Amino acid sequence: MKSDSQTPLDLEELAFSHIPVLGREVIEGLAVRPGGHYLDVTVGGGGHSRLILEAAADVRVTAVDQDEDALAAAQKNLAEYSVSEASPSGEASPSGEAPPKEARIQFIHCNFADYEFTPNTFDGIIADLGVSSYHLDQPERGFSFRQAANLDMRMDRGRSLTAADVINNWDEADLADIFFKYGEERLSRRIARRIVERRPLHTTVELADAIASSVPPKYRYGRIHPATRVFQALRIVVNDELKSLETFLDKAPNALVPGGRIVIISFHSLEDRPVKHGLRNSPLLKVLTKKPIIAQQEEIGHNPRSRSAKLRIAQKLL
Repeated sequence: MKSDSQTPLDLEELAFSHIPVLGREVIEGLAVRPGGHYLDVTVGGGGHSRLILEAAADVRVTAVDQDEDALAAAQKNLAEYSVSEASPSGEASPSGEAPPKEARIQFIHCNFADYEFTPNTFDGIIADLGVSSYHLDQPERGFSFRQAANLDMRMDRGRSLTAADVINNWDEADLADIFFKYGEERLSRRIARRIVERRPLHTTVELADAIASSVPPKYRYGRIHPATRVFQALRIVVNDELKSLETFLDKAPNALVPGGRIVIISFHSLEDRPVKHGLRNSPLLKVLTKKPIIAQQEEIGHNPRSRSAKLRIAQKLL
């Protein structure tokens, strides 16, 4: 198992890729135009940023992510856009060479809630919420119960709180509360009781086994693993996801130029609900999607993660 000191060089082995969900719909929703400046606050492996950069001439992207692995992967995947180019129209330097043209993408490591949103800066903003396939596929990050790993779940490994801290130190009532509130888990109390009985728990598999042992057989062998909702709740708590989303929704509209657009992809109701109301209640925005845009069967066949995706679009008032 790799440690938290993992360097970006390790990404060659990890193959952090990003299949952009609802890619065509995102580009249409942003109405990408030549020379525009766009903000991708969840760049991940760079899939959506690449589509934006390819959509029109001289487009610029500011790419943000709280996960250093994601940012390093995006820098590698989008390397051709992050170096200065020779300007075809600028004045020649004393050596006779054209002056360099600004790189088309800039990378910033931070949580999107902490980003400094400068007013009237971007022609479009995109946020692709939730956990990526990379996080689920890399057991050392602790997001999945399919393989044994330390209970971590931090998107930004500079944060102090881990899933192990929550599971082993929080009161039973508090655990039940977050499982119900953030996982919509109806058996939250009995699951919390079993966890407290068995702790300390150190690995994802130990936690998943404790959860499975606390529920009836019908529930244990249902359509989804009984640990799914609890793991979602832990991830949301560890990364303070809903508070960060609330802050982002409050700050981001002001950073759009008049007529600029914001597109947000959510993957469950706890994300989609605040997105829906945050866009609708902003005095700076006009919502362009009465209902969320969802993936068609062809895309779902190629990318099953898109099945639960919901895309909402709003435009800044002129």
